[in-house]
Amino acid sequence: MSMGQKKDKYTDSNENHIDEMKLANQLCFPLYAAARKVTGLYTPFLKELGLTYTQYIVMLVLWEKDGVSVSEIGEKLMLDNGTLSPLLKKMESAGLIGRSRSREDDRVVEITLTEEGRKLQEKAREIPRNVGACIDLPPEKAGQLYELLYELLNNGDF
Repeated sequence: MSMGQKKDKYTDSNENHIDEMKLANQLCFPLYAAARKVTGLYTPFLKELGLTYTQYIVMLVLWEKDGVSVSEIGEKLMLDNGTLSPLLKKMESAGLIGRSRSREDDRVVEITLTEEGRKLQEKAREIPRNVGACIDLPPEKAGQLYELLYELLNNGDF
């Protein structure tokens, strides 16, 4: 959907279609570009920990609640199993997590933190504050942006 797009059957001119196709009129582009910029801010901090951004958000899920299934992680992070499986294998090889089959249902793979994974939380504690300091937004605008983004994410068929 483009910014300001109106569903009006009486204004369906070629000029409107051309205007809708301008990059500056696309909602997707500033979301994409801002997401890339923000996740890029994490890179130097995460590099010190040996983590990628995606590994970091998996760790955030596990630091919040250890011992969750792969599907629970996928739901929380909006990632599919095809993306998560190789990522989790790599994290297991790095000694950050353990993977095991559920006792109740052997189709379910549970992910738990290792001692090394738990220790990493202390090293990562300053990352949100450090990244936040790199973003030049007043707290009230940052709060509004946060609320709008979650409203968008929680709105319907995403």
